[in-house]
Amino acid sequence: MSSPVFQTSSPVHGTGRRKSQFTYRQLSLLASYSTSCPLRVIAHIDLDAFYAQCEMVRLGITEDQPLAVQQWQGLIAVNYPAREFGIGRHCTVTDAKKLCPKLIAQHVATWKEGDEKWAYHEDAASHIGTHKVSLDPYRLQSRKILALIKESLPPNMQKVEKASIDEVFIDLSAQVHSILLERFPELTNPPPYDDPTERLPTPPVTALDWQADALVDLEDAEAEADDPDWDDVAILIGSEIVRDIRAQIRRTLGYTCSAGIAGNKMLSKLGSGYKKPNQQTVIRNRAVQNFLSDMKFTKIRNLGGKLGDQVVSTFHTEAIKDLLSVPVEQMKLKLGDDTGVWLYNTVRGIDSSEVNSRTQIKSMLSAKSFRPSINNQEQAVKWLRIFAADIFSRLVEEGVLENKRRPKTINLHHRGQGGQTRSRQSGIPQGRTLDEATLFELAKNLFSQISQEGKVWPCANLSMSVGGFEDGITGNRGIGSFLLKGDEVRESKGASREPSVGISTMHERPEKKRRIDNPGIQRFFPKKESSSGGDVEGTFIDNVVDTGKTQIRTKEASPNRTESGPKPITDYVEVCTRCYARLEDADALQSHLDWHLAKDLQEEERGRQTFVSHSSSVPRGQKTAGASSSSSKKPTRGSSSGSKLEPGQSKLKFG
Repeated sequence: MSSPVFQTSSPVHGTGRRKSQFTYRQLSLLASYSTSCPLRVIAHIDLDAFYAQCEMVRLGITEDQPLAVQQWQGLIAVNYPAREFGIGRHCTVTDAKKLCPKLIAQHVATWKEGDEKWAYHEDAASHIGTHKVSLDPYRLQSRKILALIKESLPPNMQKVEKASIDEVFIDLSAQVHSILLERFPELTNPPPYDDPTERLPTPPVTALDWQADALVDLEDAEAEADDPDWDDVAILIGSEIVRDIRAQIRRTLGYTCSAGIAGNKMLSKLGSGYKKPNQQTVIRNRAVQNFLSDMKFTKIRNLGGKLGDQVVSTFHTEAIKDLLSVPVEQMKLKLGDDTGVWLYNTVRGIDSSEVNSRTQIKSMLSAKSFRPSINNQEQAVKWLRIFAADIFSRLVEEGVLENKRRPKTINLHHRGQGGQTRSRQSGIPQGRTLDEATLFELAKNLFSQISQEGKVWPCANLSMSVGGFEDGITGNRGIGSFLLKGDEVRESKGASREPSVGISTMHERPEKKRRIDNPGIQRFFPKKESSSGGDVEGTFIDNVVDTGKTQIRTKEASPNRTESGPKPITDYVEVCTRCYARLEDADALQSHLDWHLAKDLQEEERGRQTFVSHSSSVPRGQKTAGASSSSSKKPTRGSSSGSKLEPGQSKLKFG
């Protein structure tokens, strides 16, 4: 990373303050990404005409060649050389080529009816009825850019928020803090009197080199003569980091991007759009008011829609400078307390929103409007396959292959030619890997349900969506992994007939030895007679699921299933604290505990059902034989002779 060019302060010529306006406490807050830290450094990186750049890089087109990205007969992206001819996204392809005959109009990739993969089709624009737009090429490049940005940051300081397919926020505060301490060792000294509210010494510099950055001017030109404070130094370091990131993206992937560096997200986003393309703008804290003064507040996020229209109609202005004179109480009165306070702070450049690196989508949709309408199930199934492939490609980006996140529900929406809509929803099986084929089969089942109602043709629109996203759990196994069927059951039975060899008790508690003749959780289950009249050790019938001859076992239950003798005790390094079963490693122990959990849930459900029926048929206070037997095995600790017994308990008599 390049180092800034500093000019050393001089006692003769220096006119700086003796103390900084910032404290040691505020400096420490910088390292923790605190949103209240006045030294905070936030960057917003925005790709320049991203879709157009993707096509330019893919096609190997020079940067001065006008190009627009076409979708049917409209334009969805226009590069900067084409904009010089007055071409915008409002233009049709025909009008754009009249303005610039040399314009390259590249149609987006599409899914073609019946195909299993998107592709670039030269005739896509004339086949709107049988093609569906795919943005996957741009998503792929977006993932590459995001990965490169993270690679450019320290591994433990990657607070990056993907705001959209072509923009990211980066909280650089912790990295800037680290560099500050490295470049200015005096900041590592303890505060005077060990008081964190003491002010920092002033930076040992009188001028900062902003290189090619677009630096927002101060309202008072004379203020530029003031020595910089630590917020200026911090934001300069942030600008260096961003400059290096942008250069790395350009060098590695061929894309240009613009950036804004400021003290919060709102200002950094406004800064990235201030000078484009391929530039970065720095908004120092002391330049905020001058930066916002000539701006319309409708350019600010969340103020460009209905709320912005309401503010305009309420205060009869779009200019930020006109709202600065409006008292906060009047804003609260007109817009409500929360909105009024938010607007009051926003027009002053105050924003404490956090850069959220965990921003995650809640649903995904793939849809197609048919022109003309489709009229048979064969056509519909072809589109369901495309929807499944489209959504699955985006699920991969969300980490479904690594089980990081996955949806719980799938929805299918149908609209007939007359406008009548029908929808069906089902759950997505959570016990197996989610793939494209699974989504396709679920979608076909939902469409069959809709079809059974009749009157589904002609169909004007179909859409498929998934939702209910949740974080995946890795390392755990479903109860199905503990079940045995068919040959495995017979093999287990055969192995269980072999005489069990006692395992050394060297790891057992000396004060409470296990009963080797009836070890572990097996003592709670009746033994099943084998076909030869012997006991089947380590297996028992369970009705958690209706699986016919399903057998459930623990790892300890049948140690001889695959070997002629037990494993040496040295092979077991983990011990279950519930049944004292010995497991080979931590993963085996986790799987074993998962089995215990499944059994606990089943027994809890059985107990609840038994208690309901028991309570309705047995008078209060009367004990059954089963209850007495159960309670005699395990007395309640701490109970007294006069205490009231719970259902299913009995007193123990001593003496």
